[in-house]
Amino acid sequence: MSLFGLKFGKKKLKEEERQLQANNRDFNLQFEYANNSIKTSKYNFFTFLPLNLFEQFQRIANAYFLFLLILQLIPQISSLAWFTTVVPLVLVLAVSGVKDAIDDFNRHKSDKHVNNRPVQVLINGMLKDEKWMNVQVGDIIKLENNNFVTADLLLLSSSEPHSLTYIETAELDGETNLKVKQALTVTAELGEDLQKLTEFNGEVKCEAPNNKLDKFTGTLTLQGEKYALDNEKMLLRGCTIRNTEWCFGLVIYAGPDTKLMQNSGKTTFKRTSIDRLMNVLVLVIFAFLALMCLILAIGNGIWEYDKGYYFQVYLPWAEGVNSASYSGFLMFWSYVIILNTVVPISLYVSVEIIRLGNSFYIDWDRKMYYPLNDTPAQARTTTLNEELGQIKYIFSDKTGTLTQNIMCFNKCSINGKSYGDVYDMSGQRIEINENTEKVDFSYNQLADPKFAFYDHSLVEAVKLSDVPTHRFFRLLSLCHTVMPEEKKEGNLVYQAQSPDEGALVTAARNFGFVFRARTPETITVVEMGETKIYKLLAILDFNNVRKRMSVIVRSPEGDLTLYCKGADTILYELLHSSCDSLKEETTEHLNEFAGEGLRTLVVAYKNLDEDYFQDWIRRHHEASTALEGREDRLSELYEEIEKDLMLLGATAIEDKLQDGVPQTIETLAKANIKIWVLTGDKQETAMNIGYSCNLLNDDMEDVFIIEGSTPDDVLNELRNARKKMKPDSFLDSDEINIQFEKSSKKPKLIPDEQANGVYGLVITGHSLAYALEGNLELELVRTACMCKVVICCRVTPLQKAQVVELVKKYKKAVTLAIGDGANDVSMIKTAHIGVGISGQEGMQAVLSSDFSFAQFRYLQRLLLVHGRWSYIRMCKFLKYFFYKNFAFTLVHFWYGFFSGFSAQTVYDEWFITLYNLVYTSLPVLGMSLFDQDVDDRWSMLFPQLYVPGQQNLYFNKIVFVKCMMQGIYSSLILFFIPYGAMYNTMRSDGKAIADYQSFALMAQTCLLIVVSVQIGLDTSYWTVVNQFFIWGSLSVYFAITFTMYSDGMYLIFTASFPFIGTARNTLSQPNVWLAIFLSITLCVLPVVGFRFLKAQLKPTPSDKVLLKIKEAKKRPPPPSPKRRLRRTSTRRSGYAFSHQHGFGALIMSGRNMRPKSPFATTGTFSPNSDKHKHKGL
Repeated sequence: MSLFGLKFGKKKLKEEERQLQANNRDFNLQFEYANNSIKTSKYNFFTFLPLNLFEQFQRIANAYFLFLLILQLIPQISSLAWFTTVVPLVLVLAVSGVKDAIDDFNRHKSDKHVNNRPVQVLINGMLKDEKWMNVQVGDIIKLENNNFVTADLLLLSSSEPHSLTYIETAELDGETNLKVKQALTVTAELGEDLQKLTEFNGEVKCEAPNNKLDKFTGTLTLQGEKYALDNEKMLLRGCTIRNTEWCFGLVIYAGPDTKLMQNSGKTTFKRTSIDRLMNVLVLVIFAFLALMCLILAIGNGIWEYDKGYYFQVYLPWAEGVNSASYSGFLMFWSYVIILNTVVPISLYVSVEIIRLGNSFYIDWDRKMYYPLNDTPAQARTTTLNEELGQIKYIFSDKTGTLTQNIMCFNKCSINGKSYGDVYDMSGQRIEINENTEKVDFSYNQLADPKFAFYDHSLVEAVKLSDVPTHRFFRLLSLCHTVMPEEKKEGNLVYQAQSPDEGALVTAARNFGFVFRARTPETITVVEMGETKIYKLLAILDFNNVRKRMSVIVRSPEGDLTLYCKGADTILYELLHSSCDSLKEETTEHLNEFAGEGLRTLVVAYKNLDEDYFQDWIRRHHEASTALEGREDRLSELYEEIEKDLMLLGATAIEDKLQDGVPQTIETLAKANIKIWVLTGDKQETAMNIGYSCNLLNDDMEDVFIIEGSTPDDVLNELRNARKKMKPDSFLDSDEINIQFEKSSKKPKLIPDEQANGVYGLVITGHSLAYALEGNLELELVRTACMCKVVICCRVTPLQKAQVVELVKKYKKAVTLAIGDGANDVSMIKTAHIGVGISGQEGMQAVLSSDFSFAQFRYLQRLLLVHGRWSYIRMCKFLKYFFYKNFAFTLVHFWYGFFSGFSAQTVYDEWFITLYNLVYTSLPVLGMSLFDQDVDDRWSMLFPQLYVPGQQNLYFNKIVFVKCMMQGIYSSLILFFIPYGAMYNTMRSDGKAIADYQSFALMAQTCLLIVVSVQIGLDTSYWTVVNQFFIWGSLSVYFAITFTMYSDGMYLIFTASFPFIGTARNTLSQPNVWLAIFLSITLCVLPVVGFRFLKAQLKPTPSDKVLLKIKEAKKRPPPPSPKRRLRRTSTRRSGYAFSHQHGFGALIMSGRNMRPKSPFATTGTFSPNSDKHKHKGL
């Protein structure tokens, strides 16, 4: 292995094409392909120290303190001891280093867990258990049902007929429906014969590793024959094997070369905007410091030349100093050391402590704890808290983040009667909650125990053998492409192509129409306890144009029937004229269902004439075997037979949202946060969820759909949308057009543009691919950012990251990405803040995130409460910290003019040491950890309070300049008032107190009381801790001062405590206290006056909201009743949007069938059998 895991020598060439041989490790090793080990950590044992120190010294202040330490080691200019800098610097670096090490240790732990997963690898004719990380390109591995796919594999063979393999791709694209992969016939023959598999020596040539999840091209050469390979034969890492006992695969890409890892993005070092601003401000302060030191050094040169030269008997020059100019040069560096407290290192220690404290609040927040799976909220990174208070764009995944991945049969309309609502005795509709009585399905032994329904009248209709109701559920049990699995008698599991289908078939099952088994020619249904076998004569398959599917079946009685279900807009056109009145009633119900955000579907049937059907099926066979125009001919035949249908009713499925999603989105929108949904799901599914969670609504002026298939089409669609939203944006006078016409390579930030209404934008993955290229990206970001909501569907994980990167590039805004699966990792890493939801799709998202919790609804509390408080606290802390240090340090500057520019300190050296460490550290920490302008309840009720954080109003360059000016003003007062008060002053007993030590004590006492009063003015929320810290710090100051200036301390440490008796001598004089009071008044009065006048004459929006809250607190509002979000909405079909076209043909061919257990295929089983009656007792 190379030294420390780093490769030296020749650079590896970029891979153009991959070539590999099965079962030939020696051949494959020559290409140096990556093995299956993955690495998401940043450091290893040897690189941690240099890399971490490099990252930490990117903070200019850390580099500055290192420079200062070097200066303090030079005796000629050192005016303070070296340990005053080295101890805090090492402390800061150590605290940050330990924190980074713990974060990276967790990443190592996660990598180790994944890399050490077991897998069966074929080695020397035997299956051996190996760790994932030891798998190599060209190995043949065996996977079993519910296994994660180890690497990107070429499927060779499987337990299913025709070597089909069912996989779930939720980790890759968020879709929970099953997908089918099929091996080549030539490799399918290998089966599970280990001898044949070992002898398999096929050679694969394919494309180099890339991030395209839906594309793969390659060839397999076996015994001189070439076979084409495509994506349908590939099993990608991140998928899960389902409904397949075993399969064998050949490793094509491993570890970092897999498509999942190619999409995962890099772990980046995240810093907050305040961190970056502080770097700039520190540079400004350095320049200011250098200017002050230069002025004082020049002053020293002049003074030494003019006066000091003649006073060398009393003030001898330092050893080696032989001229006034050299003295000035040395004095420059001495003043750099003395005045360095304008950027004290304690600033960074305090910032880390504040961030850590606010992170604990997130961890401890019970209102963000999810008891169902015992998951508390977790701040996984402690350096980004205040940025949670500045979020402008949220990028959210859909599946598992907004939704629960659960489809529920919620309501239905049968023969003009609506079912699903619950009414009380007075006929009033009541809200369904966990206490509502569920329908008892115990009479049905085959019912799904997890299925819940609340309207008892539907069960009664079924039990009374109501003909339309029976026909309705018979249709649901027959018209679908679901595959049943019954490993144990009576224990049915449905494997559905689409979750919608699964929900409908499960509903039919519970209401007594149990889909039990299927063969290519039959469907077995247990109808009200009686097993019936229907002959399946044709499946008229679903596609995106037809938006419906039909089956033609022959009942045991010999009746021919076509059953159809599909989108209402399509099916209504195909109904018989006799259904008009029923259509009107059903439409009303559909509108009701859609208003509640449910996914609707219309069902209909048609009895067929035997002769007509025989003619139709003959023509169908001819069309399906035609070489030309097959699809068009089949489509025409489908249209012909699906006419004059009889309407049965409609279904309403709820794609269960996570609790509180619509309310959360509504609240975040009030906080002026824009939400973009980035999902791998289809357009219709994504839009459905958009409507059901209140992202999209019918009050919007328009929802633009961008689905162009060429760059020009996409550009035109984007421009047309922008023209409608803001026609002025095409004028030459538009500031953004002017800005971008000036050619410059550096990307420019685009200011926010206001549209002339509320709009939404939906863009598909292939259109997005064009929009993210070249000059189209600017058009995309301008158009999309004008919309209130953007939904990107069918996007790859990498495209999610590219969209986030695009907004970061062109918008001065803080972004947050939230997701729950491996397909969200790259987006989470790219955004300023990444939030992982610990959901059903594994823990990859959580492991890559900065913050994590269990439910999307907690996001509003994270941002509006914790984020906002963290931001306000950090801003108050920085304003106060810079103020108190300018006031403290600049007194030295003014004193220089009265001390011959001699680098003499104003204060006692002990006061300088303890000022930031003891006297002023705890009060500011108390404020920064406990302060809140309003409590959490008001923060949630008034989301508008969040807006100042987005605009960065509480701490920016202007605010910093104001702090600086206030500090300069205070330093003038704090120097000249004590100086004037002490000048030629006598004590009441006639003794003088106009000495340096008395002046120093008075100046430092004034300073400490002034900064204590200032923090009192800055505190909005008083606690016992704040009071204790402020009064305690003042008490400690006086206690230490009287102790250190006492006779005893002088006698014990004569050299260290020279201010003997000064405290007793000075602080006993009334005129000293009068001067102190005058200093405090002059420092504080302008601040109080300015704040009062500003709030009265020019209040900010936040001031107005705070005033409202103050008034509301006087008369607390009654608790707001829990309301259900209801709105009018257009109908949206929810039919089978995740369907793969062609699945019907697969079922009819029987290629995916295998013999089932005898009880699933016989016609004798009944839930009313004695056996099951005994079971139920």
